[in-house]
Amino acid sequence: MKRPIALLLIVITSALTINAQEWVELFNGKNLKGWEKLDGAAEYRVENGEVIGLSKTGTPNTFMATKKLFGDFILEYEMKMDRGLNSGVQFRSVATKPDGKERVNGYQVECDDSDGRPWAGGIYEEASRGWLYPMAYHMCVTKANKRGEWNKIRVEAVGSTIRTYINGVNFTNLVDDARQEGFIALQVHGIGNNEALNGKEIRWRNIRILTEDPAKYMNSDMELSPEVSYLDNELTPAQKEEGWKLLWDGRTSEGWRGARLNSFPEKGWSVENGLLTVEKSGGGESAHGGDIVTKKKYTSFILEVDFRITKGANSGIKYFVDPNLNTGAGSSIGCEYQILDDGNHPDAKQGIEGNRTVASLYDLIKADALLYGQDNNPKRFNGVGNWNRARIVVKGSYVAHYLNGIKMVEYERGTQIWKALVAYSKYAKWPAFGEAESGHILLQDHGDEVSFKNIRILELK
Repeated sequence: MKRPIALLLIVITSALTINAQEWVELFNGKNLKGWEKLDGAAEYRVENGEVIGLSKTGTPNTFMATKKLFGDFILEYEMKMDRGLNSGVQFRSVATKPDGKERVNGYQVECDDSDGRPWAGGIYEEASRGWLYPMAYHMCVTKANKRGEWNKIRVEAVGSTIRTYINGVNFTNLVDDARQEGFIALQVHGIGNNEALNGKEIRWRNIRILTEDPAKYMNSDMELSPEVSYLDNELTPAQKEEGWKLLWDGRTSEGWRGARLNSFPEKGWSVENGLLTVEKSGGGESAHGGDIVTKKKYTSFILEVDFRITKGANSGIKYFVDPNLNTGAGSSIGCEYQILDDGNHPDAKQGIEGNRTVASLYDLIKADALLYGQDNNPKRFNGVGNWNRARIVVKGSYVAHYLNGIKMVEYERGTQIWKALVAYSKYAKWPAFGEAESGHILLQDHGDEVSFKNIRILELK
């Protein structure tokens, strides 16, 4: 049977395209020429065409790094890890931190064997911002990773777009422009003094990279995971197409006013270097510049806000706010996503069982995500002085709070349970608190310095 000429041309063209991909082997299968060990003292050896890293007690994380640096690329490798370990592969990484300390830092494709947290394939920023794309963003794909077996991993890093794949399934879809170039490194994670993990193995093989026109060869014919962006005060094309809007443009006070003013406060707030900052004024609640609210009201939505607190700071993000409910001293009334330095502000120990801590529904429901906690810490809080991401999802009566990608609180407004919670809170005196159909969004002035950026919203129908 003769094939149509058009079909033959397609087959030939596809074959030429595949052959045109100039893959370079990063590991020659014989030795570690072109690589160097950094930071820790774990051992690496080469055996049967594999790089084998051995976990070791009493040493920090160890990295076998390429001597060459890479910017845009597609990286592929196979990896197998003994059960109970944690590891990963660094990319666009460097050996020195901004403060001059010698410490590998940069993006990492996670390889995690935890029972309760299957985050292999996620993106972690080693010795820097921490989790950028935990697999809590898209848990349904994690079953594609085969624990204790060989897995094929692919990393596409082209410009600000970073995507990871395991066994042909897209795990992460990150947009971040913080790092443009660096080495690639194989990590043996520290195990402390855990003798049970001493000498366990991590194996890598078939490590290759494509640097010639990688954008041309990015996967384009498969379903992608939800996009997560860290571009400052900027929407990606995908976000715009989905319907996201910036609530703050990063330059002006447009769209905002004082909660009890017709204009933006003349004092107490600053707009500078892409940050919206409430200034320190002694810790009083709405006693200096005052709270600010959106000029528009919102009903059902997804709201994201990046925030950075100073030591001992208190603030909050409120929604369903009615500025006319409280015309006296203090803040305007609405449901509040608490922003707090839990370790240094006394409010963390007030309320009931921690319901005034960071990411909590203030004075009503404690933020808690034990499933993803470490060392008995149920929160993925990046710490004072670092950026954290708040996400509030409102779909009619349903509400959820997220902190750095992890769900911390969820509830239904207007139910008997809701009314009982309100009755035993500071909001008991406000009739039908939290049950308004719509309201303003508020950033709180509590007299402490807190900065905000990347304030965006997707209205839901």
